[in-house]
Amino acid sequence: MSSRDRILGRIRRATADGASDPAVPRDYLRVHGARTPAATADLLAANLAEYRAKVHRTDGAGIAPLLARLLAERGARTVLVPPGLPPYWLSAAHPVRVHHDRTESTPYELDAVDGVVTGCALAIAETGTIVLDGGSGQGRRRITLIPDHHICVVRVPDQVVDSVPQALPRLDPTRPLTWISGPSATSDIELDRVEGVHGPRTLEVVLLTGPAE
Repeated sequence: MSSRDRILGRIRRATADGASDPAVPRDYLRVHGARTPAATADLLAANLAEYRAKVHRTDGAGIAPLLARLLAERGARTVLVPPGLPPYWLSAAHPVRVHHDRTESTPYELDAVDGVVTGCALAIAETGTIVLDGGSGQGRRRITLIPDHHICVVRVPDQVVDSVPQALPRLDPTRPLTWISGPSATSDIELDRVEGVHGPRTLEVVLLTGPAE
C-alpha cells in the first residue's frame, strides 16, 4: 500500500459518519474595540500609510480633480479603467487618454499603460487591507497587478469594515478575491525591500465620502 492510499484511507475513515463539515468554534473577537465610522476610516488611513500606500480623502465633488492631479503628478498619458467605473471620475483628467479594459488586451499592452483606476469591494481598517472581487468597477485581477500605478477608490463608510471577521460574510468566496495590503513588495535574504515585484509599485487609495455617483 502506498503512502497516498494510506492517507486517503484515513480520510475516508474519518469522514465515514458523514461529519465531513464539522462545526468550527468561532468564539474569537470579531472586532478590537468600539469605533465610530469616522474613527474606523481614520484607522484604515493610518494602516494603509503604514504599508506605504498613499492615502487621499475627498468627496463626490472633489473626486474628478483629485484623480486628475494624481495622474498629472506622475506624468501619466494613459490610464486603464474597468467597466462600471463612473465616467465623471476621470472627466477632469484631460489630456490623459482613457483606455477601457478589453478581454483581448495582452500583458504587454497592460504593462504599457501609465496607471489604473478602480473601485474596490471592501476595505478592512484593522489590517489596512483593500479587497477586490472583480466587480464592474474593479475589473479583472490582472489589470490591478500588471500596471505600475494603481489608484483605488474606497467609498466611506459603506465599503469600510473594522475587521476581517466582519469582512468575510460580505464577500462572495466564489469570486476572484484579491487582498491588497500596500504596494507590492518583497525582501531578499539581506532584508533589502524591493517594490513592484508582483504587482503595482505605487498604490494610492482615495477615501471617498458622500454620494459616489
